[in-house]
Amino acid sequence: MTMLSGRVLITGASSGIGQALALEYLKSGWQVVACGRDRARLDALLDAHPRFACQLSTLTFNVCDRLACLEAASSLDGELDLIILNAGSCEYIDNPKAFDGKLFARVIETNLISVGYCLEAFLPALAAGGRLALMGSSAALLPLPRAEAYGASKAALAYLASTLRLHLAPADIGVSLIEPGFVRTPLTDKNDFPMPGRIEVEDAARRIVDALAREKDRIQFPRRLLWPMRLLALLPGAVWGLIARSNVSRQSA
Repeated sequence: MTMLSGRVLITGASSGIGQALALEYLKSGWQVVACGRDRARLDALLDAHPRFACQLSTLTFNVCDRLACLEAASSLDGELDLIILNAGSCEYIDNPKAFDGKLFARVIETNLISVGYCLEAFLPALAAGGRLALMGSSAALLPLPRAEAYGASKAALAYLASTLRLHLAPADIGVSLIEPGFVRTPLTDKNDFPMPGRIEVEDAARRIVDALAREKDRIQFPRRLLWPMRLLALLPGAVWGLIARSNVSRQSA
């Protein structure tokens, strides 16, 4: 049954999509547990929106620290109706022949391993009839140059969401995978390449909140980017390889 309001926990809520989601849920009357590792930013969120003081609580911890996640969860009072594991990062492999193993490990830890820690910590608090949402990416739809680390982490999250959806169904818990295209955030502001179809973060948050309310298992947007990507994903691997390699050559020229 669709919930009009409830209690939601959001990781990575100090900026970007996470912060926009927190504000969208607050406006809708939800109780929000905003999580992040930057206490000052979380405090600033509350200071900027004092009218939501009775609805908003914060947890400060590093999602890459298992013990910190467990400690944060122990301070929760009561059940959750929705968990959105949104925290993540993006770094690119610029030279595949000089593969940066530390960078790869860092991205996998932040985008994937941390999700396991958060599941261990917070999933026991998710009420029957509730929903878990994982923040994936449209990058998982196609192999993209430079995205070896980021794309691998998001592809793994897609598989994780699919298996959790099957495994948690008997507990009456739904699982959603969020796969946005380009969204204007501090993370994408660092990109040095064209970002077709990029949308504003407030628009992304509204789309996600609406889709989760409708209990969508897979949330993909915007269509003007996702449909071409889906079509390209249907091409034989060799054909897509030629297209991708030619694009890399043009950018390098």
